[in-house]
Amino acid sequence: MGLIVSQIRVMYLQQLRLDLEYKIQLITQSKMSLSQSVSDLMQVGNDYDPESPTTKMLQQRQAKLKVLEQKLDQQLQQYNTRLKMIDTEYDSAVAMRDKNIQSSFSYGR
Repeated sequence: MGLIVSQIRVMYLQQLRLDLEYKIQLITQSKMSLSQSVSDLMQVGNDYDPESPTTKMLQQRQAKLKVLEQKLDQQLQQYNTRLKMIDTEYDSAVAMRDKNIQSSFSYGR
């Protein structure tokens, strides 16, 4: 019975890890797109007079994008921390599964 439970736990942790890795990938892609948007706004803003309403609007948008980037960084850090925790638990679950396999299929000891 322990072997089945440990195998289910390993599979569950693998699924959690894959889910977190996918979320990390999405955040990374979002950050790249966001960085490109900030860069584009900076280039467009250089074409206008620094005191024009358009420039001020672009600066506000740029500030909002930077705040969004900071939030993405925080979320990415949280996901990376959770991924490390899951990796540690996964290693423990694999060791337990291996121990259960060893005890289930050992004869004469």
